[in-house]
Amino acid sequence: MQVTYFNAQFCGQSVTPKLLCGRCSSPLSRSRMFEAEAGQFPDPACITVGICSADDCDAVNCCDHAIARMPKPESYTLLRQ
Repeated sequence: MQVTYFNAQFCGQSVTPKLLCGRCSSPLSRSRMFEAEAGQFPDPACITVGICSADDCDAVNCCDHAIARMPKPESYTLLRQ
């Protein structure tokens, strides 16, 4: 199965910084973000993956670059708590 990655976008214009789907621009839910395990997805450089929850989208987003653009990226760490 071939997975197409989209790059999540950082949205800093809102009161609460959020990540947007790189395909449909819907907000990505933190409940659908996780750390990719080795070999789980074809892009080995992507650490944090977000699955879009918008109807008819379900795009797989690499969130690493968007999280790095956040003012405090360490506060957005998902599973490393």
